[in-house]
Amino acid sequence: MKKQQRQADIVKTLRSSRVPVSGTALSEIFQVSRQSIVQDIALLKADHFNIISTNKGYIIVDPPPREKIFKVSHNHEEIGDELYTIVDAGGFVRDVYVLHDIYGKIQVDLFLATRADVDSFVAGLKEKKTSPLMKLTDTVHYHTVEAVSDSILSAVEKSLTEKGYLISVG
Repeated sequence: MKKQQRQADIVKTLRSSRVPVSGTALSEIFQVSRQSIVQDIALLKADHFNIISTNKGYIIVDPPPREKIFKVSHNHEEIGDELYTIVDAGGFVRDVYVLHDIYGKIQVDLFLATRADVDSFVAGLKEKKTSPLMKLTDTVHYHTVEAVSDSILSAVEKSLTEKGYLISVG
């Protein structure tokens, strides 16, 4: 496969995925080295493709998604349910952050699009016995949620409100 065709196929692969695609997965799909994928991604970025590198892989933002920031609060046991509520409505949880009185904004990328993503995140919290960020601010935290339409963001807002998690929308 020629380099230009591979790059076009990489763009198609990224566009068809709602979750990040790892460099390793791309190298297996296209049967090239991981370094070749890194070079292809760099060239695609230079050609003005909006490809973002995350700790879980590459995503392409094309066209730019709609987003809202949801200020929420709930107890520790409801983390999974809150995140399920967002992804079940079609939202993509890009991050979580808190506004700490001393440290300011503390933000972590999540990139959760499916229940399996949520399960993996919640399992990671349990396995590593890690405290969620919301513990720093008496359970109040924020999520940046992306969606392909305003109606999906409205559905997320409605569902979070119905469950009593939503404080406000920014």
